[in-house]
Amino acid sequence: MALLWDDQTRLGELRVGRRTTVAGGLGVTAIPALGLLARGPSLVGRRRDLTSGARSGEVTTSSAVLWSRAAEPGRMMVRLGSGGRRRTIRGPWTTHRTDLTARIHLTDLAPGREYDATVWFEDHDGTKSAPLPLAFRTAPIHAAAQSIVWSGDTNGQGWGIDRARGGMTTYRSMLDVRPDLFIHVGDTIYADEPMVETRTVEEDGSTWRNELTAEVMVVAETLADFRGRHRYPLRDDNVRDFYSAVPSVVQWDDHETCNNWWPGEIIDDERYTERRADVLAIRGRRAWQEYQPVPVKRLVPRDGDGFVPTRIYRRIPRGQHLDLFLLDMRSYRGPNPDVDPAVVRNRLQVGLLGTEQEDWLVRELRASTATWKVISVDQPLSAPPSRLYDLDGVSNGDPGRPLGREPEIGRILAAIKRHGIKNVVWITADVHYTAAYHYAPDRATFTDFEPFWEFISGPLMCSPFTTHDEELDRTFGPEPVFSHGKDEDYDWKVAPRPDNQHFGQLDLAASGELTVRLYDGAGTVLWQRTLEPEPLR
Repeated sequence: MALLWDDQTRLGELRVGRRTTVAGGLGVTAIPALGLLARGPSLVGRRRDLTSGARSGEVTTSSAVLWSRAAEPGRMMVRLGSGGRRRTIRGPWTTHRTDLTARIHLTDLAPGREYDATVWFEDHDGTKSAPLPLAFRTAPIHAAAQSIVWSGDTNGQGWGIDRARGGMTTYRSMLDVRPDLFIHVGDTIYADEPMVETRTVEEDGSTWRNELTAEVMVVAETLADFRGRHRYPLRDDNVRDFYSAVPSVVQWDDHETCNNWWPGEIIDDERYTERRADVLAIRGRRAWQEYQPVPVKRLVPRDGDGFVPTRIYRRIPRGQHLDLFLLDMRSYRGPNPDVDPAVVRNRLQVGLLGTEQEDWLVRELRASTATWKVISVDQPLSAPPSRLYDLDGVSNGDPGRPLGREPEIGRILAAIKRHGIKNVVWITADVHYTAAYHYAPDRATFTDFEPFWEFISGPLMCSPFTTHDEELDRTFGPEPVFSHGKDEDYDWKVAPRPDNQHFGQLDLAASGELTVRLYDGAGTVLWQRTLEPEPLR
């Protein structure tokens, strides 16, 4: 199945129904949170509430992952229902080895169906935690409407939860849209940007008061630091309510580890005692895998180093009209260039995806029979580089032929044209503004591709950045049809407000039309366009 990332560990399956029943059967695979089940301390008295909430993820036409975090060691339990049918599912035991996180992978679900669940944990004596509800809808297998929202960048630039301002309200606005799925396009945390208790808001001189935990006050270096960073946004009521009602699929980028990191880098930052980016990435990725509802098979490998080397790029089938392709631009990249590309342009042939991932994407796009193929990437294709060193993104600021990281994208675009792959749309976040860019060969230096759209939206809870539309890298011929961000050069003093945060929506009609909407954080539609699909061959 395309959802699975590797097959290192085969898991037993608990069958609780067959799909021939009226409500649809429920196949369940309990995914162990650890290789060995360590025994935690004895539980005394009433169990505490589940303060991190419960959520679902990776929902396809027939499967889903349910996630939660216990307050104490215990077994994850789920009461799952659809229509008038209810089943109780015994999940894995969890201990402190995975920071009390656990998940259950549901399989053989009925397509296009509403499911509701109640999640709790219980100990050996049957003492139960307070139950938490969640709900999700599987993707329709036939032509039917569905709605996807996306954004990225949470708790950056030192902006945390200020309860007096309502907390992280963009999540509430996304919930009001009632989507079927949410794509978090990376920077789920900012492990490298500490928070302080109070900050002065530049625009009006008011005081921003961050709710603090020990882990968000320092740069993350230890596994405990990274775990605490992932727990932090789950303290917010808006976030927990959103995740309990909307399943998510999640990518990672740099700030889950350290700004602009690349494999093999030695970090030049005096705040760090551990300067090896690879070591920090192992810890950061383990915490990311523990805290996101992703279908990893085993969180802790037998050697105990915490790193599970399964690929995290994947295809998520969403029925007749939609396949999602989530890429990983962080794990396989070459070193970030340290010099102006105009000086040594021919030596900057360093990719972001790696050969294996590039080949996989083209192969999966060719195999897809969905009306729309949506490619979700960590970084935009033509956003101007913010500096002439440590070049982290696709573009290099040089409008000429593809150089540096651009040849990878050029090969993918050329393959899409060569193989007649229709209706490909790119979405991303990262740059802290929202935009609709249209790409066409008649405006480009590189011309071996068919016209396409790229849609950008973010941040969820960060300072807004400027768009710099006039500085877009012209190699692939982008035209800024719409953009909305900060008017002047960004700095970290601009506080998140509903009018400067953003999310996007892909609204698919049963007939196949795709309406793209770009919102601000208050839920106001800033721009929209309906795209008619080209006929598939």
